[in-house]
Amino acid sequence: MSEQSPDEKELLQTDEEFHRLSDQHHRLDDRLHELIARPYLSQPEQVEEITIKKQKLMLKDRMEHILHQHRAHAH
Repeated sequence: MSEQSPDEKELLQTDEEFHRLSDQHHRLDDRLHELIARPYLSQPEQVEEITIKKQKLMLKDRMEHILHQHRAHAH
């Protein structure tokens, strides 16, 4: 996640699942950057890259769902 909204900052402090998902997303993002920085990827690394991208999307979708629920209850 890039620039965080006030709601995202609040959820990182108050919602355990959101915080856990955010941590996972950041770890996967770091690994993805490691892979992308390489001049060549082996076949397993190419599969890992695709898998990481899919996992990141699933995490982001779940985080957006939590954020949407939070905003709906807050307003």
